Amino acid sequence: MEATALVSPIRLWSALEVLERPSPVPAAAGVYGWHFKQPPHSDLEAGRLLYVGIAPRYMANRTSTQNLRKRVRYHYRGNAAGSTLRLTLGCLLGLELRRVGSGKRMTFGKVGEATLSQWMADNARVCWIERSEPWDLESQLISQLDLPLNLDQNRHNAFHTRLKELRARARQQARELPISS
Repeated sequence: MEATALVSPIRLWSALEVLERPSPVPAAAGVYGWHFKQPPHSDLEAGRLLYVGIAPRYMANRTSTQNLRKRVRYHYRGNAAGSTLRLTLGCLLGLELRRVGSGKRMTFGKVGEATLSQWMADNARVCWIERSEPWDLESQLISQLDLPLNLDQNRHNAFHTRLKELRARARQQARELPISS
């Protein structure tokens, strides 16, 4: 089964490996899975699959232009405004979410994002499988596996309510703070 390649992968890739050029991550459609040497929260287990994502994302009127390489690399070095995984990890790690730019986007600011990138470099490992229409497999994995860091389609997960509340609280606090430069 395809889930085995994500749950018990033959190989996990580090930030250093993924971000080098040429990147080992294919510029193809697929599903990626995140494992953590140290979990971002004490209620989560280390060394196991905690989150899955897809590239491209299927939308009603189009399909995004993302691929595995772009998406995985962005999770390792982007910001919380463009990565729900980074938003979740930063909130779990207690980083301060802030409004930036015009005030509509929220990130952990320069220092917070750098701290998160370093934490991910130390702890996050990724694997992937190529799949031309990854959204079908993503739904199947979320319904069948214990993936506490996934929110979408995952209300049945025991960690869902807690994570949703934590993220909502971080967003509310960010709205109460001045826009960060």
